[in-house]
Amino acid sequence: MSAPLTLYDNYTRSLRPFVPLRPDGEVRLYACGPTVYDYQHIGNFRTFMFVDTLRRALEWNGYVVRHVMNVTDVGHLTSDADTGEDKMEKGTRRTGKSAWEIARIYTDAFLVDMRRLDIEEPTILCKATDHINEQIAFIADLEKNGYTYRTSDGVYFDTSKQQDYGYLARLDIKGLEAGKRVELGEKRQPTDFALWKFSPPGGHRQMEWDSPWGKGFPGWHIECSAMAQKYLGDYFDIHCGGEDHIPVHHTNEIAQTEARVGTRLANFWMHGYFLLQNDAKMAKSDGEFLRVDTLIERGYDPLAFRYLCLTAHYRSQLNFTWDALDSAAIALDRMRNGLYALRDAGAAEPDPALLERFGNEINDDLNLPRALALAWETLRGDLAPAVKRATLIAFDRMFGLALATWAPKVETVPDTVTALAEARSSARQAKNWAEADRLRREIAAAGWEMEDRAEGYALKRRASSPGSR
Repeated sequence: MSAPLTLYDNYTRSLRPFVPLRPDGEVRLYACGPTVYDYQHIGNFRTFMFVDTLRRALEWNGYVVRHVMNVTDVGHLTSDADTGEDKMEKGTRRTGKSAWEIARIYTDAFLVDMRRLDIEEPTILCKATDHINEQIAFIADLEKNGYTYRTSDGVYFDTSKQQDYGYLARLDIKGLEAGKRVELGEKRQPTDFALWKFSPPGGHRQMEWDSPWGKGFPGWHIECSAMAQKYLGDYFDIHCGGEDHIPVHHTNEIAQTEARVGTRLANFWMHGYFLLQNDAKMAKSDGEFLRVDTLIERGYDPLAFRYLCLTAHYRSQLNFTWDALDSAAIALDRMRNGLYALRDAGAAEPDPALLERFGNEINDDLNLPRALALAWETLRGDLAPAVKRATLIAFDRMFGLALATWAPKVETVPDTVTALAEARSSARQAKNWAEADRLRREIAAAGWEMEDRAEGYALKRRASSPGSR
C-alpha cells in the first residue's frame, strides 16, 4: 500500500495529508479557467495540466472528483488594480467580432487544445455570463454584511474590514498603504477591489446587466467565489490556479467568501508555477505567444509538450526552449516505441511492488519527475513483457500520454527508395562496401534510413528535429 496522499497547501505554507471533507469521500475541486478574449498559450496550459495531474492523482487514490472550472467571458480588466478596459472588449477591437462571438470562438479553441493535450474535461465548465444573478446575490450579501462601498465607477470591497486580509499571499498591508499613489482614485485602500463596475455614462457595452447598483458588469474575482459556492458549497476540498493568482485573485476570493459565509472557501489552495520563455513569464500581452497550434505547425505532437511538463515539479518554474521540447519529443517517442514493442506480450496484472512505489511518488505532492523516472526504470528492467506492459499502461493513468493507443505511422515507401534498398542489400551480400555506402547516402538524401537486420532490412523515414526552424 502506498503512502497517504500529501499535498502542499499555500494557505498554511505546508505539506499536509489530504483527507476529503465529505463523508462519502467525494473530492470537490475548483480550478480557475481561461479568460476567453484570445487563444490560450502553452504557459496557460502548463497550469491546466497541473490541475489535470492533481485530478488524476486523486482518482489514482480511488476518489471520485467533482471538478469545476470557470470560463471568464466578462469582468477581467487589463489591470489587476481595477483599471483599464475589460479584456473581452479589448478582444472585440482586435478581432472586429462581438464579445459574444469571441467568447464562443476562444472557448471552443480552448476545449480543442485540452483534448490535444489529453486533459480530462471538468465535470462542470461554467461561464461567468451564465451566472450574473449569482454574482449579484453575492454582492448584495456583502453589502448587507457591511463590506462594500460605492464610488463613481463601481461597487468595491472594503479590505480594511478584515484583519487577516491578504493572509494567503502574506501581503505587507502596511507597506502597501505606505506606497499609496495618486492612481488610487476613489478607492479607500490600494487593496480594495471591484465587485461591480458601472457602464460608462452615455456609453454602451456589449456585455452589461441591470443590478441594484446600476447597469454594469461584475468584477473578475466575484465570479469564481459565486460559481464555486453554487456548485461545490461554502467550503470544499481544493482550489487551484496559477502562481500569479496568489497575491490578488485568490486573495480576493478568500476575502469576499469570508465576508459572506465565514469560510476561506477551500481547505487546500494549490498553485502551478510559471512556464518561462527566455526566463520570463509567458504573457498574451506581449502580442506574440506560443500556442498548441504553434507546436503542431512546427511538427511536434502536443503530447511531447505534456511530457516536457512532467519532467518538472508543479511547484518549480520551467523554462521553455525548443531544445528542451526536442528532447521531450525524442524521449516520448522512445517510450512509445518501447511499449509498442510489447504489444503481443499477452495479458497480465501490473507489478504490485512497482505500483506501490509509483503511488508513493505521486502521493508525495505529485512528484511526477520521480514517477517518470520509475517508468523508465520499468521499461528498461527485466520484468516479464506482459507485466511490464500492464505496469506502464497503469502508470499512464497519471501521465496522460496515451501510450496504450499509440502506433507508429504506416508509411508507403516510394518505389525508387525500395529499389535503392534492394541494390544496397545486394551490394552488401557481394561485400561491395563502397557501393553499399554510396547507396545508403542516396537513401538518406531521399529522406529515408535503412536499418540492417538479421532477416534482411527495414526502411523508415529519417528522424529529423521535429521543430526544425
